[in-house]
Amino acid sequence: MGRGRVELKRIENKINRQVTFAKRRNGLLKKAYELSVLCDAEVALIIFSHRGKLYEFCSSSSTPIDGFFTDGVVTFRHKERNLILLWFLFMLSFI
Repeated sequence: MGRGRVELKRIENKINRQVTFAKRRNGLLKKAYELSVLCDAEVALIIFSHRGKLYEFCSSSSTPIDGFFTDGVVTFRHKERNLILLWFLFMLSFI
């Protein structure tokens, strides 16, 4: 027996919303890690909570996420609204 579909709408209960955010955040971080390992890809994931707290994952220690911003590859402005920014960077190496 499979799970039913979840209706995508804002969760009004603050505590339930925070619990769901934490669970889904951890799921996204795990998926980003799995993608980087299975596909040997450069993966960067950035998540901002409703309070503006930053959660990040970068598959390569030689290319931290901060470097992507400071090098001008990505221009980002945090707005007052809730924001989850998913950014996956796949780099192909040609030998």
